[in-house]
Amino acid sequence: MAEDRALVDRFLDMLAAEAGASRNTLLAYRNDLTAAAATLPSLGQADAKQIGQLGPAWSELSPSTVARRSAALRRFYGFLHEEGLRRDDPSSSLPRPATERPLPRILAPHEVDAMFAAVEDLASSGRPLALRNHALLELLYGSGLRATELVSLPRGALRTGQPFLILRGKGAKERLVPISDRAFAAVEKWLPHVPAKSAYLFPGGKAHLSRVRLFQLVREMAALAGIAPDRVSPHVLRHAFATHLLAGGADLRVLQALLGHADIATTQIYTHVDTGRLVELVNARHPLATRSASS
Repeated sequence: MAEDRALVDRFLDMLAAEAGASRNTLLAYRNDLTAAAATLPSLGQADAKQIGQLGPAWSELSPSTVARRSAALRRFYGFLHEEGLRRDDPSSSLPRPATERPLPRILAPHEVDAMFAAVEDLASSGRPLALRNHALLELLYGSGLRATELVSLPRGALRTGQPFLILRGKGAKERLVPISDRAFAAVEKWLPHVPAKSAYLFPGGKAHLSRVRLFQLVREMAALAGIAPDRVSPHVLRHAFATHLLAGGADLRVLQALLGHADIATTQIYTHVDTGRLVELVNARHPLATRSASS
């Protein structure tokens, strides 16, 4: 239907403009939405009951395909609801197949060290953009911030003598985020270069630095350290923050709070990344570790 095509086009325009989605990503969304539309009387007007029939209709598809199509529809209907194009969001009726979560991509500690060495070397010149990039890297890896959380930080988010900040993250949930002395120092060097009229710590364009630009900057920092840029992103640094903390002995519940995960099952993915460290921890800390096998 022409109306459905218009809604899909509007949705894809939003993904391209606000999320910086690539051409391939947009094509994948269009294909998944078109496939769903072929099963529904109307993609834009489908009710919860009609959406619920997609499960049986997709029964012969692989779990990963069903999960991908459901994710595309979930985001599509969320967009329609937020834009006031429909009163409800029927996506709760979408099938939720059980799929294995892929292990997060991370960097080794020595690779993160190499990135910091390269960025700090440039920042020592005192050039404003080099100081900005250093502050971005310190907050990304040192505090595990999401990309959106980082770029939208208010100018006065960090306060002297307060080693943390309170963020409103995913799902409008607040969490406490620790700020290291290193991050404070990097931000203090960058602050004098932030325009007085800017409401954001990292201004860009008419508002704040975009997520797409942050992604590009992080890849540039990786290249400076001799790391393949396609291995690194803001989210990879967030994964590295979590994995390296866990390897250092951090409690999983504490890590959950720091990352802002609503469900600890999301945090548990990091336990699969460093299994050697976890075995070592059990052997060293468990009460039975000091008892001999013959006891």
